[in-house]
Amino acid sequence: MIKKALWILLVPALIVATACSSDSSSSSAASADSSPAGTELTVFAASSLTGAFTQMGIDFEAANPGVHVTFNFGSSTDLAAQIASEGTADVFASASGTAMDAAAADPGVEDQADFATNQLVIITPSDDPANIGSVDDLADDGVQVVLAAEGVPVGDYARKMLDNAGISKDVMANVVSNEPDDAAVVAKVSSGEADAGIVYTSDIATADVGSVAVPGDINVTATYPIAVITGAPQSDLATSFVTYVTGAQGQTTLASFGFGPPPG
Repeated sequence: MIKKALWILLVPALIVATACSSDSSSSSAASADSSPAGTELTVFAASSLTGAFTQMGIDFEAANPGVHVTFNFGSSTDLAAQIASEGTADVFASASGTAMDAAAADPGVEDQADFATNQLVIITPSDDPANIGSVDDLADDGVQVVLAAEGVPVGDYARKMLDNAGISKDVMANVVSNEPDDAAVVAKVSSGEADAGIVYTSDIATADVGSVAVPGDINVTATYPIAVITGAPQSDLATSFVTYVTGAQGQTTLASFGFGPPPG
């Protein structure tokens, strides 16, 4: 009788527990079903665009609910090679027309447009131990200089600028490191591992470094093109992103990070 009485008491509790479990499961499923399916836009961009494009990604996502922008920042030359081999990029923003030409050849690009310009600047550690005050000081004996490697756009622009200044041979004798991109040059100099480096003007907007202007008559202007990759997984959204970057809000963001307007 006692066992029978206990069973009678337990059955309603089991029914209630089962019902609650079922309701909880149904509620969780409903919540999962109601979550918006995200759309991922993949943007390959020059490392000098990291700050500006990260902000634009946030703004673009806010204007396009359900969209997530994923960035791959690096040397434009390396990114063009990745685009050709991997086929995962929707948009390519390059610091070099040559790198964009490579992407245009394989796998192809659409809606290409120039969207920004940049110039070179000399950077030093914040305490400037070598007392760098001009481009010519980079050629002084014992000055440790860091450049981006040859083939990297900012490295090639820096070498052209040094040629323009007529001090290329002496400065190259002082180069202690050739880095994969401008971000790596900034890191080396800001940490005090070198006396000076040459990067883009936009790189000093958020970096803890000193800066020395490069005279306009020897400086080099970099023009940045952007394009949708042919066959992009999210081609329509990619076109919208390119339009955003080249539009008024994108240009305002770029200017706040030290970029100049596109040519013309």
